[in-house]
Amino acid sequence: PRNMRWLPLPMSSRLVTPLVALSALSAPAPAKDYPVQPVPFTAVRVTGGFWQSRQEVNRTVTVPFALRQCEETGRMKNFDLAAETLRRRAAGEKTFQNKPATIYPFDDSDVYKVIEGAAYTLSLKRDPALEAQLDACIARIAAAQEPDGYLYTFRTMHPDTPAHEWIDPKRWLKDPDLSHELYNLGHLYEAGVAYYQATGKRTLLDVCLRSAELVWHDFGDRKLRIAPGHQVIEMGLAKLYRVTGDARWLELAQIFLEARGPGGKAYSQQHELIINQTEAVGHSVRANYMYAGMADIAALTGDARYVGAITRIWESAANRKMYLTGGVGARRDGEAYGADYELPNDGYNETCAAIAFMMWNHRMFLLTGDAKYLDVLERVTFNGFISGSSLTGDRFFYPNPLVYDGAAKFNHGFAGRAPWFGCACCPPNLMRTTAAITGYFYAVRDRSLYVNFYAASEGEVAVDGGAVKVKQETDYPWQGRVKLTVSPAKPQTFALRVRIPGWVRGQPVPSDLYAYDDPAAAAWSIRVGGQTLTPTLDHGFAVIEREWKAGDTVELDLPMPVKVVHGNPKIAAVQGTVAVERGPVLYCAEGTPDNPAPATLTLSPRATFEARPEPALLGGVTTLVVTDGAEHFTAIPYYSWNNRGLAAMSVWFKRAK
Repeated sequence: PRNMRWLPLPMSSRLVTPLVALSALSAPAPAKDYPVQPVPFTAVRVTGGFWQSRQEVNRTVTVPFALRQCEETGRMKNFDLAAETLRRRAAGEKTFQNKPATIYPFDDSDVYKVIEGAAYTLSLKRDPALEAQLDACIARIAAAQEPDGYLYTFRTMHPDTPAHEWIDPKRWLKDPDLSHELYNLGHLYEAGVAYYQATGKRTLLDVCLRSAELVWHDFGDRKLRIAPGHQVIEMGLAKLYRVTGDARWLELAQIFLEARGPGGKAYSQQHELIINQTEAVGHSVRANYMYAGMADIAALTGDARYVGAITRIWESAANRKMYLTGGVGARRDGEAYGADYELPNDGYNETCAAIAFMMWNHRMFLLTGDAKYLDVLERVTFNGFISGSSLTGDRFFYPNPLVYDGAAKFNHGFAGRAPWFGCACCPPNLMRTTAAITGYFYAVRDRSLYVNFYAASEGEVAVDGGAVKVKQETDYPWQGRVKLTVSPAKPQTFALRVRIPGWVRGQPVPSDLYAYDDPAAAAWSIRVGGQTLTPTLDHGFAVIEREWKAGDTVELDLPMPVKVVHGNPKIAAVQGTVAVERGPVLYCAEGTPDNPAPATLTLSPRATFEARPEPALLGGVTTLVVTDGAEHFTAIPYYSWNNRGLAAMSVWFKRAK
């Protein structure tokens, strides 16, 4: 095929298949890409503390739980039914067809995300039993693929008439609305790349390439102008391009992006040409996936128009439409962004929207090197993202409100956390993101090594061609002391860029959307080899440039006083109220036998706070004991609410004089 790079495969993946002619992997790096390059999550491993416990629960509980759910809910059965229809029709039963075993045409995507997340866990720790289970799933998926590469179980199992009102009798035609044909493929491509990179096996990747050949055949000439109704294929195609070097997949991503607007639905971001869009609007997951995909294509093509558009849109989202948790998407109706400053406390805040917002913010950092995007990413990560999963790893939130009455069935028909959903996009999304969280920790650019996130961990990175080991010792986010040990393979001069979070510098967010009552910066400090430095701050990073030798240490101290937060006066829902934070963690109050009802709580300027480590509570947290005159209550991290049963909850408290 055109522009294909014919390159050898790893020995473990040299399989004799009919698709050998379509494959060319281990491609060299693209000619253009992000100026700041992320260090892959596979090069960094957590060694203890906060993220180790989250990843271990994810690996041992959430991954097998999600695989069981795919079986028990019929999602895997859909592939078997599609395969049966193909076999029996090929054998002469020309009218045979099956009815779907599930509700939604996008249910295929849940299987793909679960495989992707499981592949990420295999990348960190090989598990032969899990790998065999995934191989069996992949064989069933491959059996459901039509001879020309089409893969969409709802049509294949029931080909004579649409099996769902969202499906057109002809392929692709209802994708701009709700068929999700291309959306499913986006998650398929991400899973195929992940499984190939984790195992060296190309079975699922070959399925992806057969599919992509068909998509190129149908869309590559630009005659079929269809904008995906639910974006994500753009990111999937970018991953296929990176792993194969086939420029057609990059071109397809551009074709899909540039098919949008003008005059379509804002709900699916089809109201304007993408380069003319200025505001985060419509379904928040669709939107954030698209903006992240635009960043990928901007990096890989150098198209400055894309960068300008997503910068304007990011300012709309982060400066006027973001919750204090970092969540986005205020409206339950349409799971959508609201108007500027429309941030009701019972807002929707879908878990998938938070994850897509993390993806987008990370890509904005990679485009610019500006830590403000990482500040937002950190806020989402420690608050609006991990709130989506229970501490046990088998109960989930779809929406993430900032207030709860303790009884309402706000969570897609559940009061409190649910084991699964009819529309189950969030649990596998949580699974794959948690498994790959270390991909946010470090990045490199020329002679600079960026330290973005803090966690007990070890990693190895390449800086200006030299191998450098980095070790972090810390109890972040509960303590702000971080010890970095930098060990290049041989003495090497480069700049270590250490992020000084906005919350340390007196800014909870990089705008006036939220502010601290006391905006004074904390007295953070850095020592290198025991000597205190006063480094230059550059776009949120303390820059330490020197010759580094094995065993050099950097000690970072980020004080964590409790901070009282208030919202912009334009946010009607939080006027006359305040919230509390410590470090990157936002707190809330739950109505328990030891706590007053959250709705009755007030905070005055005389309130005092005691940060109290509670290793036996909620998986190990630091609570805040709040005393305000005669009133006492205990606040817990927002992400940990509803892990002790149903109770009222609130993030915002009435301000008292």
